[in-house]
Amino acid sequence: MSIYKGPTAYNNEDFMNTYLKRRHRKESPNNIIEKPALIKLLGDVRGKEVMDLGCGESAFGLELLESGCESYLGIEGSERMYEKALETLKGTSGNVQHATLESFAYPENTFDIVLSRLVFHYIEDLSPIIENIYGSLKQGGRFIFSVQHPLLTSSVDSNRIEEQRTDRVVDDYFYSGERIEQWMGERVVKYHRTVEDYFKLLKRAGFSIEDIQEPKPNKKYFSDLQEYRRRMRIPLFLLFSCSK
Repeated sequence: MSIYKGPTAYNNEDFMNTYLKRRHRKESPNNIIEKPALIKLLGDVRGKEVMDLGCGESAFGLELLESGCESYLGIEGSERMYEKALETLKGTSGNVQHATLESFAYPENTFDIVLSRLVFHYIEDLSPIIENIYGSLKQGGRFIFSVQHPLLTSSVDSNRIEEQRTDRVVDDYFYSGERIEQWMGERVVKYHRTVEDYFKLLKRAGFSIEDIQEPKPNKKYFSDLQEYRRRMRIPLFLLFSCSK
């Protein structure tokens, strides 16, 4: 079985199609827990120049353009996802560039908002990327991102396969670094960081941290009461809102 790092997993067509199917299911936690919290942190995007790091198929970019952002640039490291993003943004003013976050040439003082959704826990060395993001923002610009909650990346039983998991065993929380997780039939490399690790990376780069959220499920988004109760047991996401 292969071990995938970064965006390479999505170059596997079967893996990508499985991911997209899961991602767009009605009660995907990404859609009903992480996304509402991120949208609230973003606020009004009208007239804003936005960069989206690890944009995937750019479905969220299309929503931002429809919400009135001045410009949208998505950065995507997977060639197959990049092609999907081009299709998504066809006929709009949005742009997408094929590059990893490590290799992308970040323009200086360009964006009002830089965002990233559930990408950074796949990256080994975040420090230069966070510094580049700081440099790419205009003065007063905002950086908003989500990651998989550190309680999950430190789960020692992440390879346990269940459709309806109700618990996690957390260990080695303070040992930051590589973890290999069984996900959608493949082995995927993630990088565990504590909440404090993320906080210190941001502070060292010069960011002011405005908000930290561990978004709680909202019952109104759930058609299944049992699913709502299950999601209330374990935090899935961690979000930061920062400013330059």
